[in-house]
Amino acid sequence: MKDQEVYDRLIEWYGMRGLLITEEVPPMLRAMFTPEEASLLTGIPFSGRYLDELAELKQMDPAELRLNLDALAQKGAVFRTVTGDTVRYSLNEGLFAMYRGTFWPGRSDERSRAVAPLANQYYYHGWGDQTKDTHLKGLRVLPIEETIEDTRQVLPYEEVVKVLESKEYFAVTHCPCRTRKDQDPGFPDCPHSTEVCLHFDRLAHYIVENGLGREITREETRQILRQSAEEGLVHGISNMLEGVDTICNCCQCCCMFLEAYHKLGHAEGMTPSNYRARTVPDLCIGCGLCVKRCPMEAIQLEDSPEVKNRITKITDDTGKVKELKNKAGKLAVINTEICIGCGVCAYKCSTESLVLERREVITYPPNDGREFTRLVRADIEAARAQK
Repeated sequence: MKDQEVYDRLIEWYGMRGLLITEEVPPMLRAMFTPEEASLLTGIPFSGRYLDELAELKQMDPAELRLNLDALAQKGAVFRTVTGDTVRYSLNEGLFAMYRGTFWPGRSDERSRAVAPLANQYYYHGWGDQTKDTHLKGLRVLPIEETIEDTRQVLPYEEVVKVLESKEYFAVTHCPCRTRKDQDPGFPDCPHSTEVCLHFDRLAHYIVENGLGREITREETRQILRQSAEEGLVHGISNMLEGVDTICNCCQCCCMFLEAYHKLGHAEGMTPSNYRARTVPDLCIGCGLCVKRCPMEAIQLEDSPEVKNRITKITDDTGKVKELKNKAGKLAVINTEICIGCGVCAYKCSTESLVLERREVITYPPNDGREFTRLVRADIEAARAQK
């Protein structure tokens, strides 16, 4: 069989699972897999199978097949699940292999450099728009807890501490969005930390066992979240109640969800939290830091001559009282229609003139991945019916 036919069959197999096929997909798969790997991957079920089942399916010696599948798991193409003494394998969906498996390790190698430009263009040339009409997004904003004005009504799925308490095993990978941009000469280097993508339990085990990331402790996880908040990164968590396996820490310049809003013109990028930012004008010194940090560009400074040279007193971490002056006579104003309730603005506000308040209407994530998929598909079908 000619190489082209081999890749065409793999493309068709991924397509049956809903992968959007554009001109970037064939060269991307060629950069990711050898013809032999592409042939082996074609036909592997997307749900878990034992080695003997797959050996019969592929008409291969089980020992040889295991070596090949284990190597493909290390490329992020195959999911390898270990339960006690048993191992099952399943094919990861195309997007998982292209975006997560390829860029989680944060490598700067020939494979990553070849895939990155194609993956970036694939996002802009159609794949990113597949979620344009969905109310649910893959990530939901998880507010920075210190910025919430009244914590008495915080629900467990909105509280980082409660999320982490429910997990037993932790891993960190490099941000795949940031890595694929950094590996593409067509984009400027991102100034933010890359090793900030957090994963839990079953997914975390898979990542560590296959060299796609490294194991960390619960406390290291908290430290990464704190550092990410300092950097102005948005906490984005798996958009479901059960089976949460990821917290991303996202920047405006690279995150595919935030880019959906800023570059693709979607109404939303991430699913907002149940909070939104509110200003306390009497404390604002018009410094403009919140304007720079807001990932949605939802804050601006407006002239307010009556507050020029107004003094706001604060107490710093050492207990010393400082006087801060509103030198420019400006106040921060928030466009609450596009605020996603992340708390990035409020986290570094020296006068605490920004806080997160609870929205009037509370929304709840889907119960699990199955319900999430059902609701997303319903949105897509409804949008198609209207066109």
